[in-house]
Amino acid sequence: MVALPLVTRFRGIELREAMLLRGPQGWTEFSPFTEYGDEESAAWLAAAIDFGWNAAPPALRDRIPVNATLPAVSPESVERVLARYAGTRTVKVKVAEPGQGLADDVARVRAVRAFLGPEGRIRLDANGGWNVDEAEHAAHTLAAFDLEYLEQPCATIEELVELRGRLRDWLLPIAADESVRKAEDPLAVARAGAADILVIKAQPLGGIHRALGIVAEAGLPVVVSSALETSVGISMGAALAAAIPDLNYDCGLATVGLFDEDVAVEPLVAVAGSIEVRRVEVDERVLVERAASHDRGNWWRARLTRCYHLLVEPPVTPGS
Repeated sequence: MVALPLVTRFRGIELREAMLLRGPQGWTEFSPFTEYGDEESAAWLAAAIDFGWNAAPPALRDRIPVNATLPAVSPESVERVLARYAGTRTVKVKVAEPGQGLADDVARVRAVRAFLGPEGRIRLDANGGWNVDEAEHAAHTLAAFDLEYLEQPCATIEELVELRGRLRDWLLPIAADESVRKAEDPLAVARAGAADILVIKAQPLGGIHRALGIVAEAGLPVVVSSALETSVGISMGAALAAAIPDLNYDCGLATVGLFDEDVAVEPLVAVAGSIEVRRVEVDERVLVERAASHDRGNWWRARLTRCYHLLVEPPVTPGS
């Protein structure tokens, strides 16, 4: 169990906890966010088991182009954060942050465009923080910065369908993240015509092999992204991205740069805008120096046990 400080507050947290396991295939990671319940977290454990105990699918590429991820920082902090992503041509900018307004988003995106220049790509991630009217207004306001796509602008599939219809003439693609990874049916968003792009994350979807099945059935372009994982979890995402036949967008797998220190001997950080497809070895020193407290370790072990029981003994629903 490790607890890794972040260089910048992200998703409302400053310390990321992760459980690292070693299976026959190498290191794997179990790191659902602490607020997630056991049923949702069980999919993350299924992914950890899949990656640690099963061979990864054949790789179609040995490097994955990646985007930088910019938290909801002030415009003055943009250059400092993005300097950690040398050579990256695409930036995903967090917007719709609780406690902030559209003016904050505009200032942040303006600073990113100035940093990237005219040829860089900017995609926005609202994490479902807007209603349809707010999302439409934000899209019109921010369109001047030449956006690549808008990720999860609204929370529900119904809202995404309505917004996509309103923005159709703007040619601004809509990407779905939470509507895929947190849904009982991850294909519902594709069937509803609610998105142009799917954001796929290996751990929340139950592992590489299950995620590949979802990609094949959805029939939409995909972006493979991180769930703010260590290099171990990123190696799982990279293996997924490497196995997807058509990978037309830079992937969100460069989040190791958000940690003050990573667990790997050779961290999976972006070099010239891409990361390697490889498994990593864990630095034993980091395991000791960044170990979570005894109480937190016990909390995670109990959580893993509960989630494992859900995988091997799924709850029986009434009438089944």
